[in-house]
Amino acid sequence: MRRGGGRRSAGVRTAGVWDALRPVLDQGPLDVIDVGGGTGHFAVPLAELGHRVTVVDPNPDALAALERRADEAGVIVVGHQADAHDLMSVLDGESADLVLCHSVLEYVEDPAAALRALVAVLRPGGTLSVLVAGALAAVLHRAASGHFEDAQRALTRPDGRWGDHDPVPHRFGHGSLHTLAVNAGLEGIGITGVRVFADLVPAGLIDSDPQAAEALRSLEAAAAGHPVLRELATRLHLSAHRPL
Repeated sequence: MRRGGGRRSAGVRTAGVWDALRPVLDQGPLDVIDVGGGTGHFAVPLAELGHRVTVVDPNPDALAALERRADEAGVIVVGHQADAHDLMSVLDGESADLVLCHSVLEYVEDPAAALRALVAVLRPGGTLSVLVAGALAAVLHRAASGHFEDAQRALTRPDGRWGDHDPVPHRFGHGSLHTLAVNAGLEGIGITGVRVFADLVPAGLIDSDPQAAEALRSLEAAAAGHPVLRELATRLHLSAHRPL
């Protein structure tokens, strides 16, 4: 494998989130809480940028791996064991400038309650970053793999599930995610698509060709806010603010 192999495809798949967060991160050292941050995929790079990062995750093994990863990177990341509903058991209210909650809301029993808990730990004016599974992407991917009945179920069910064996309890569209944010009292709501095309392109092509990786990243950035294409994204990214 060429140098960088595997990392380019991973970078393209997360570029949309980093692009959305960059204006916030550039404001200076922030108090960041990463809910469901697991092994530190986002937390450790944020700490390397100079931010003060805390990870809250219910999995003790993930937190142990986070500690090792942070040690290897030479940074400090604080870890607490709790889930999204119990943030106030380990955190103070209004203690964060930025709260991340990536690939969590689709698995909790009550996404609305979890979102309210996230807002409670934000300082007034703070930013919330939420990444969730996109509903229409499941339809597209099941149909493309020949599971046409699954695709139709995912298209018609309000939770976006394709069947009883679907491992994802909830999927979201732009409308349902926007409504959750409004009901949680958030302002400045922006929703973009992440991985509109990236999951449809063989990883080997991206990893072996730097020019292809950069071209795909540019295409993803152009499609992220497109009112039609963003709905086809594997993930939807919500960025919003707690009112001052």
